[in-house]
Amino acid sequence: MITTHVLDTARGRPAAGIAVVLERATGDGWDLVGSGATDADGRLRDLMVEGAAVADGRYRLTFDTGAYFRDRGEAAFYPEVAVVFTVAGDEHHHVPLLLSPFGYSTYRGS
Repeated sequence: MITTHVLDTARGRPAAGIAVVLERATGDGWDLVGSGATDADGRLRDLMVEGAAVADGRYRLTFDTGAYFRDRGEAAFYPEVAVVFTVAGDEHHHVPLLLSPFGYSTYRGS
């Protein structure tokens, strides 16, 4: 399973309503695995179908941060954030995003 959540560090709150796309690398590009938007807690719990198998490989999470800040009347330096990571083994991969209008950070969560 692959999950994510987004925290708006400038506001000290979860970032609700951010569109997220999950893709898996192929030999010649990226295949869509799932998509959705963060909930009121900044989480996207149903990015993948419950119980779906996650194959080893490279994955990319793309967050539409530009729309999030635009909806709040703020300028943002990063119109989107793409996080590429590797899945190896059959375990839960949680990839959070810490976000502000002019910076971001990510890590492997639990």
